[in-house]
Amino acid sequence: MAKFSLARQLTGKKVITNEGEEFGRLVDVNINELNGKIEELIVEPNPENKSAESLIGDEGYIMCPYDAVLAVGDFIIVEKRTLGSSSGPSV
Repeated sequence: MAKFSLARQLTGKKVITNEGEEFGRLVDVNINELNGKIEELIVEPNPENKSAESLIGDEGYIMCPYDAVLAVGDFIIVEKRTLGSSSGPSV
């Protein structure tokens, strides 16, 4: 039950890079079904951010590796240089 309320609280939060760029908004997360750990953030890209535009996958979202997350609060802050390193097929 705690997982669902946590996911609802995070959905819609702005994703900001550690360089202060508004990267997009969190849409959902990919969770490993075997160990329950978050693997990727599914981010709706900010259309005004050119670096985000280059990472958009087939379905129109950016798959941000969870390892890139630096902090979660009012915003989700991610390490910009690790954003393109997701092992998922959509990047």
